[in-house]
Amino acid sequence: MTARNPDAVKHTASPDVGAVMVDRRNGKAGVVMGHVGPYVQLRPPRGGREWDVPPEDVRPPTPAEVLSAKVAVANRRWGR
Repeated sequence: MTARNPDAVKHTASPDVGAVMVDRRNGKAGVVMGHVGPYVQLRPPRGGREWDVPPEDVRPPTPAEVLSAKVAVANRRWGR
């Protein structure tokens, strides 16, 4: 049995599609692509495969994480 993250915040609403969120389980930031069943689907900012996250395991990003995600998107746009 796996214990839940003790500092996880219970969400009453799922994050909006297009929002940047962080998966508490692995610290990875992703863009909300949708909601399937009880899960939030995140995709890396640079693109790639989506992954499912229980809504209680997503959190808003810090300002540094937002900047990092934006830089990743810009780098992809410029081929870096």
